[in-house]
Amino acid sequence: MTATLNLEQIVAANKTAVAEAQALAATAFAGFEKLVELNMAVTKAALFDTTGDLYSVFNAKNPNDALAAQASLVKPLAEKGLSYGRSVYAIASETGAELTKATEAKIAEGQKTFATSLDTMAKNAPAGSEAVVAVVKSAVTASQNAIDTAKTSAKKAVELVEKQVATVSDSAMSAVKTTSRKK
Repeated sequence: MTATLNLEQIVAANKTAVAEAQALAATAFAGFEKLVELNMAVTKAALFDTTGDLYSVFNAKNPNDALAAQASLVKPLAEKGLSYGRSVYAIASETGAELTKATEAKIAEGQKTFATSLDTMAKNAPAGSEAVVAVVKSAVTASQNAIDTAKTSAKKAVELVEKQVATVSDSAMSAVKTTSRKK
Protein backbone atom coordinates (compact mmCIF):
# COMPACT_ATOMS: atom_id res chain seq x y z
CA MET A 1 0.00 0.00 0.00
CA THR A 2 2.78 2.44 0.85
CA ALA A 3 4.61 1.58 -2.38
CA THR A 4 1.50 2.60 -4.34
CA LEU A 5 1.19 5.77 -2.32
CA ASN A 6 4.84 6.65 -2.93
CA LEU A 7 4.48 5.93 -6.64
CA GLU A 8 1.40 8.15 -6.78
CA GLN A 9 3.28 10.91 -4.97
CA ILE A 10 6.17 10.65 -7.41
CA VAL A 11 3.84 10.77 -10.42
CA ALA A 12 1.99 13.75 -8.96
CA ALA A 13 5.26 15.55 -8.23
CA ASN A 14 6.46 14.92 -11.80
CA LYS A 15 3.20 16.23 -13.25
CA THR A 16 3.51 19.33 -11.11
CA ALA A 17 7.13 19.82 -12.16
CA VAL A 18 6.20 19.55 -15.84
CA ALA A 19 3.35 22.04 -15.42
CA GLU A 20 5.65 24.47 -13.62
CA ALA A 21 8.35 24.09 -16.28
CA GLN A 22 5.77 24.80 -18.98
CA ALA A 23 4.58 27.89 -17.11
CA LEU A 24 8.15 29.20 -16.82
CA ALA A 25 8.82 28.45 -20.48
CA ALA A 26 5.60 30.23 -21.47
CA THR A 27 6.71 33.29 -19.50
CA ALA A 28 10.14 33.26 -21.13
CA PHE A 29 8.66 32.82 -24.61
CA ALA A 30 6.16 35.62 -24.01
CA GLY A 31 9.05 37.94 -23.22
CA PHE A 32 10.89 36.76 -26.32
CA GLU A 33 7.77 37.35 -28.45
CA LYS A 34 7.53 40.90 -27.11
CA LEU A 35 11.15 41.51 -28.08
CA VAL A 36 10.53 40.13 -31.58
CA GLU A 37 7.43 42.34 -31.98
CA LEU A 38 9.40 45.37 -30.78
CA ASN A 39 12.26 44.63 -33.18
CA MET A 40 9.86 44.20 -36.08
CA ALA A 41 8.14 47.51 -35.28
CA VAL A 42 11.47 49.32 -34.94
CA THR A 43 12.75 47.85 -38.21
CA LYS A 44 9.56 48.83 -40.02
CA ALA A 45 9.73 52.33 -38.59
CA ALA A 46 13.40 52.66 -39.55
CA LEU A 47 12.63 51.63 -43.13
CA PHE A 48 9.52 53.70 -43.72
CA ASP A 49 9.46 56.62 -41.25
CA THR A 50 12.83 58.07 -42.22
CA THR A 51 12.32 57.96 -45.99
CA GLY A 52 10.86 61.47 -46.17
CA ASP A 53 13.67 62.89 -44.08
CA LEU A 54 16.25 61.20 -46.29
CA TYR A 55 14.61 62.64 -49.41
CA SER A 56 14.88 66.11 -47.88
CA VAL A 57 18.62 65.57 -47.50
CA PHE A 58 18.91 64.37 -51.09
CA ASN A 59 16.79 67.24 -52.41
CA ALA A 60 18.83 69.94 -50.72
CA LYS A 61 19.92 72.68 -53.11
CA ASN A 62 23.12 73.61 -51.28
CA PRO A 63 25.43 72.20 -48.61
CA ASN A 64 23.87 74.30 -45.84
CA ASP A 65 20.40 72.93 -46.59
CA ALA A 66 21.81 69.39 -46.66
CA LEU A 67 23.51 69.89 -43.28
CA ALA A 68 20.34 71.36 -41.80
CA ALA A 69 18.28 68.43 -43.09
CA GLN A 70 20.81 65.97 -41.67
CA ALA A 71 20.80 67.76 -38.33
CA SER A 72 17.02 67.50 -38.17
CA LEU A 73 17.40 63.70 -38.39
CA VAL A 74 19.54 63.47 -35.25
CA LYS A 75 16.90 64.25 -32.62
CA PRO A 76 14.19 61.83 -33.85
CA LEU A 77 16.73 59.04 -34.33
CA ALA A 78 18.19 59.59 -30.86
CA GLU A 79 14.71 59.68 -29.32
CA LYS A 80 13.78 56.47 -31.12
CA GLY A 81 17.02 54.83 -29.98
CA LEU A 82 16.40 55.77 -26.37
CA SER A 83 12.78 54.69 -26.62
CA TYR A 84 13.91 51.35 -28.03
CA GLY A 85 16.38 50.89 -25.18
CA ARG A 86 13.71 51.70 -22.61
CA SER A 87 11.30 49.25 -24.24
CA VAL A 88 13.87 46.44 -24.27
CA TYR A 89 14.69 47.17 -20.64
CA ALA A 90 10.99 47.19 -19.70
CA ILE A 91 10.37 43.85 -21.43
CA ALA A 92 13.42 42.28 -19.81
CA SER A 93 12.47 43.66 -16.38
CA GLU A 94 8.88 42.50 -16.67
CA THR A 95 9.86 39.01 -17.80
CA GLY A 96 12.53 38.78 -15.13
CA ALA A 97 10.08 39.91 -12.46
CA GLU A 98 7.55 37.26 -13.50
CA LEU A 99 10.21 34.53 -13.47
CA THR A 100 11.51 35.76 -10.10
CA LYS A 101 8.01 35.78 -8.66
CA ALA A 102 7.43 32.19 -9.74
CA THR A 103 10.82 31.11 -8.44
CA GLU A 104 10.33 32.84 -5.10
CA ALA A 105 6.95 31.15 -4.68
CA LYS A 106 8.54 27.74 -5.27
CA ILE A 107 11.38 28.53 -2.86
CA ALA A 108 8.91 29.64 -0.19
CA GLU A 109 6.92 26.46 -0.74
CA GLY A 110 10.08 24.37 -0.46
CA GLN A 111 11.13 26.16 2.72
CA LYS A 112 7.71 25.54 4.25
CA THR A 113 7.85 21.86 3.32
CA PHE A 114 11.37 21.57 4.70
CA ALA A 115 10.35 23.29 7.95
CA THR A 116 7.40 20.90 8.33
CA SER A 117 9.67 17.91 7.69
CA LEU A 118 12.17 19.25 10.19
CA ASP A 119 9.46 19.65 12.83
CA THR A 120 8.25 16.10 12.17
CA MET A 121 11.81 14.83 12.46
CA ALA A 122 12.28 16.71 15.73
CA LYS A 123 9.10 15.20 17.19
CA ASN A 124 10.22 11.69 16.22
CA ALA A 125 13.87 12.14 17.24
CA PRO A 126 15.17 9.81 19.93
CA ALA A 127 15.60 11.10 23.45
CA GLY A 128 18.83 13.00 24.00
CA SER A 129 19.03 14.40 20.43
CA GLU A 130 17.48 17.74 21.32
CA ALA A 131 20.83 19.54 21.02
CA VAL A 132 21.39 18.21 17.49
CA VAL A 133 17.85 19.15 16.47
CA ALA A 134 18.36 22.66 17.90
CA VAL A 135 21.62 23.06 15.94
CA VAL A 136 19.93 21.96 12.71
CA LYS A 137 16.98 24.32 13.28
CA SER A 138 19.39 27.16 14.06
CA ALA A 139 21.36 26.49 10.86
CA VAL A 140 18.17 26.43 8.79
CA THR A 141 16.97 29.70 10.33
CA ALA A 142 20.36 31.32 9.71
CA SER A 143 20.40 30.20 6.08
CA GLN A 144 16.87 31.48 5.51
CA ASN A 145 17.82 34.83 7.06
CA ALA A 146 20.87 34.98 4.78
CA ILE A 147 18.67 34.28 1.75
CA ASP A 148 16.22 37.00 2.79
CA THR A 149 19.07 39.48 3.26
CA ALA A 150 20.50 38.60 -0.15
CA LYS A 151 17.08 39.05 -1.80
CA THR A 152 16.64 42.44 -0.14
CA SER A 153 20.12 43.52 -1.25
CA ALA A 154 19.47 42.34 -4.80
CA LYS A 155 16.17 44.25 -4.95
CA LYS A 156 17.90 47.42 -3.72
CA ALA A 157 20.62 46.95 -6.35
CA VAL A 158 18.00 46.57 -9.09
CA GLU A 159 16.22 49.71 -7.91
CA LEU A 160 19.53 51.61 -7.95
CA VAL A 161 20.30 50.41 -11.48
CA GLU A 162 16.80 51.42 -12.64
CA LYS A 163 17.31 54.93 -11.22
CA GLN A 164 20.70 55.18 -12.92
CA VAL A 165 19.26 54.02 -16.25
CA ALA A 166 16.52 56.65 -15.97
CA THR A 167 19.08 59.35 -15.15
CA VAL A 168 21.35 58.39 -18.05
CA SER A 169 18.37 58.29 -20.44
CA ASP A 170 17.18 61.71 -19.29
CA SER A 171 20.69 63.12 -19.64
CA ALA A 172 21.03 61.69 -23.13
CA MET A 173 17.69 63.18 -24.18
CA SER A 174 18.71 66.57 -22.76
CA ALA A 175 21.97 66.39 -24.69
CA VAL A 176 20.12 65.55 -27.91
CA LYS A 177 17.67 68.43 -27.41
CA THR A 178 20.52 70.85 -26.68
CA THR A 179 22.52 69.65 -29.68
CA SER A 180 19.55 69.83 -32.05
CA ARG A 181 18.72 73.39 -30.92
CA LYS A 182 22.28 74.58 -31.58
CA LYS A 183 22.23 73.40 -35.19
